[in-house]
Amino acid sequence: MKPKILQKKYPKFVYQNYSYGISKNNLEILFDFKLEPNIHFQPNIRVKNCPKLNLRQLDNLIFHLGLIEMISYWKATCAPLIEVRAGKLNPEQVKWWQTLIRKGMGQFFFENKISFQKPFIKTLGKHLAKPGLVKLKNRILVPIGGGKDSIVSWELLKKAKKDIACFNLNPKQTILVMKRTGCKKSIIIERRFDKKLLELNRKGFLNGHTPFSAYLAFLSVLLAVIFNYKYIAFSNERSSNEGNVKYLGRIINHQWSKSFEFEKMFREYSKKYLVRDIKYFSFSRPLYELQITKLFSRYPKYFPVFLSCNEAYKTYSGTRKPSKAWCGKCPKCLFVFTGLYPFIEEKKLIKIFGKNLFNDKGLIPLMEELVGERGFKPFECVGTKKESLAAFYLARRSFERRWVKKPILLKYFEEKILPKYPNLEKESKKMINSWNDQHNLPKEMKGY
Repeated sequence: MKPKILQKKYPKFVYQNYSYGISKNNLEILFDFKLEPNIHFQPNIRVKNCPKLNLRQLDNLIFHLGLIEMISYWKATCAPLIEVRAGKLNPEQVKWWQTLIRKGMGQFFFENKISFQKPFIKTLGKHLAKPGLVKLKNRILVPIGGGKDSIVSWELLKKAKKDIACFNLNPKQTILVMKRTGCKKSIIIERRFDKKLLELNRKGFLNGHTPFSAYLAFLSVLLAVIFNYKYIAFSNERSSNEGNVKYLGRIINHQWSKSFEFEKMFREYSKKYLVRDIKYFSFSRPLYELQITKLFSRYPKYFPVFLSCNEAYKTYSGTRKPSKAWCGKCPKCLFVFTGLYPFIEEKKLIKIFGKNLFNDKGLIPLMEELVGERGFKPFECVGTKKESLAAFYLARRSFERRWVKKPILLKYFEEKILPKYPNLEKESKKMINSWNDQHNLPKEMKGY
């Protein structure tokens, strides 16, 4: 369906209300959204095994969690007006949320061929949010996903003997990774989408990428207060700062809500409007994705269970079950395979992915996109174009030590791409040993 038709038919999105309470030691949260004139959504969230809580202390945090949750439903039509009746925002906050929507939804606007939407946000709530004054323990909360980045953060912090706990959203997808971490203090959250959204997607309403890491940021602050953790250590690397493509005069970045720009924005907003005492940062920020990949190669116990292929989790609006396996055909699979190749035995790598991706001629166009020789960098959580060049160079150099026939992709790289970049030896070495000073690591957590 065309965006203009949807916006005319559904001109207003309303964040009507939210409610919450304790049931069997779980915090149950329900949001109430309306797409006027006649579509209602009621997604819900469950935080399991909560300690005794001062529920009033959570009110502002849950209101804000609803603000980031609503984007997944607003996107169905990109209604030109967002009306917030559940609470009140001042002009500075309204501007902040408009920026988040404009930048965080950039890929969505690009893929749906619509102009940047800066919806008019009108707030009708009575109570203006104030930051909470909560004394929290010097402990670290670490989000754990299915990929290698959060695994590396966890292992390094564990080795440093920090007081850490992990949290996981919808752990059915990543339960095996959680078990391998040995995390003794695990926090589990279940997020349930309203099925009506999937029905709309199947009918042709707008669908696409949302700033998921921004959602996790707001969720993590709520969890830190509930479970008493002062530090929140995400695993967003410096590679996420690079955009993908220019659209209508702006740079689109698939990983914008992982970027240092968003991290700074959120830290300021959190201190002013959420909880002053919480320290949100990215533990991996000083490193490139390629460096994290090298570190990950030291932890073979995770090789059989880690999984960061997005195709593995897709349900295509509920029309099929997720495969929960590396697809071997997407840019993410190719980048991870290439990044690991110089640091892991080929047999072990093939066991992870099910095949040698370098023998797949059909992946040549994806390789060219990754290194900047075709189109634009894929909309995936992959390294920078320079990193991809370095990864293929290191993979090719690693292969030179094996007296067997060179696979198709490495041969193509050697003949068609490598001659254009004569300094890759020097640049690769520099990248592997690089450290970025643009980060928010607490002093006591540097150097791990």
